[in-house]
Formats: sequence, structure tokens, C-alpha cells
Amino acid sequence: MNVHHLELFYYVARHGGIMPAVHNIPYGIQQPAVSSQMAQLEEFLGAALFHRRPFELTPEGDKLFRLIEPFFSNLDQVAGELQGGRLRQIRVGASTIVLREHLPEVFQAVRDKFPGLKLSLREGYPAQLEDLLLRGEIDFAISLVEKKTAAGLRSLTLIELPVVLLVEKGSGIRSAEELWRRDKIDEPLICLPAAETVSKIFQEQLQQRGVDWFPGIEASSVDLIEDYVAGGLGIGVSVAIPRKGSSSRVRALPLEGFPPVVIGALWRGRKSPLIETFLAEAQRRAKQLV
Repeated sequence: MNVHHLELFYYVARHGGIMPAVHNIPYGIQQPAVSSQMAQLEEFLGAALFHRRPFELTPEGDKLFRLIEPFFSNLDQVAGELQGGRLRQIRVGASTIVLREHLPEVFQAVRDKFPGLKLSLREGYPAQLEDLLLRGEIDFAISLVEKKTAAGLRSLTLIELPVVLLVEKGSGIRSAEELWRRDKIDEPLICLPAAETVSKIFQEQLQQRGVDWFPGIEASSVDLIEDYVAGGLGIGVSVAIPRKGSSSRVRALPLEGFPPVVIGALWRGRKSPLIETFLAEAQRRAKQLV
């Protein structure tokens, strides 16, 4: 049996299709080549391994994947052990703000202890980052953490951040309580997607206060929310990020009684020495921000 064919099948089965596999195989290979070699493997075995549309492993494909998955999924770990623990790469996921403003310092401190370390970065929402961890596509994430993370993931709280409202600098609104006392809030609400922790906390707290105020604009990041508020397009829901310079055109209004959001580190399985070091440096960075 061709071992290279088995490796390609591992990626196809793990990522749910030929094109997703092409995007995740750690060396250059095109879709036609993968399709051709999968056909050769199936011909050699005399059995279909997966259905193409929609993708689904056949019973034979599932049996083969369960056989080869432990070997291929542990290659990086074994390589690190054979290199004397000097792991060469870590894949980290986080929000844009964390990647831009906080991770560089953390990474430099980690690289001082692991010379030659390579860093792979992925941006994403918390739900996306959890999914990437569960699928083994990243090793470590820094993200908003809910009370209960997905099964199979471990987490460590780094810092708690208060939820705030952002208003345009020249707005006559001086407190959130002014809004709660209104019969109707006319200003558009600008927030992250409804599934995000900040938005869920905000809407849950509004319900407790008997306030109806639903999103008028959904933005993909807190930076974008701030830009839209500064542009006079509405009032934004955000978090008070330490040492982040806010636009001179917006003001933050505290939300008294609202629970904070939790920023934490997420990983899967046992902590390697590299993950331990990342955790320690991330905690040190978080303490500097308080």
C-alpha cells in the first residue's frame, strides 16, 4: 500500500473533503493530484472510502481512518521529542487586537526560550478558534472564554474586561441609565454577531432590565465598531481594553452591574513545554495590563 496515499487520505478524512485537505496539507499539492491519488487508493483497496457530495466517510473509509489517524496526528509531537523537545512551530489563534497588540511581546519572550521557533497565526471569532482547536488546526488560542468551553478543550483565565457602550464624542448621552429610562432607544445598536460572548452578555442584561434594543449593525471586530460609532452611525457595544488608545471621537460609558467578559487561553490535551511557556508569558502580559 502506498504510504503517501494514506497520508493524503488522512488529510481528506480529517478536514472533510479534498479541497479542505489541499488547504491544510503542509506542502504544495493541487486538487487534481489529490483526487487522482485518492482514486488510486480506492482502486487498490477495491472499496470506496468516502462520498464526495456531501462528504462522508464510508464504513471502509472510517475503518481506515481510525487505523491511520493516531500515527499521522502524532507525527509533529514525535518529531519534537526526537529533537530533544525543541519544537519548531506553534500555531496560534486569536482576535486581530490580540495578534496585533499583545502577541508580539509574548512571542518574543517565548522565542528567547525556544530559539528558531516559527509562529503560525490565525484570526477568528471565539467559536471559530474553538473549532480550529478541536480539529487540530491550531495548537493554542487566546480568546473570549464562556463559562463552559467545548468538550475536549482546557482553558485558563488571563484577564477580565468590563463591557462598555461607545458613543460619539459630541453625544449628549452621559450614562447608560439615560438610555434604559427611555420608552424607546432610537439610536442604532452596533455590536458583534449575536453568537459572540459580548453580544450575548449585553442582550441578557437588557432583558433583565426590561429593555428592548436590537442590533442595527453587526460588525466583525471591536475596532470596526469603534470606527462606525466615531462616524456617527450609532452606539456600540464593546469592551474596555487596557492600554488600547480609543479614538478621540468616541467616549466609553460604563455599564454598571454588567458582568465582565473573560479573556483566556485555550488548548487541547496535555500541555507541552512550549504550551506551558506560552501560558506563563500570556499570564505575565495580562498582569501588566491590569
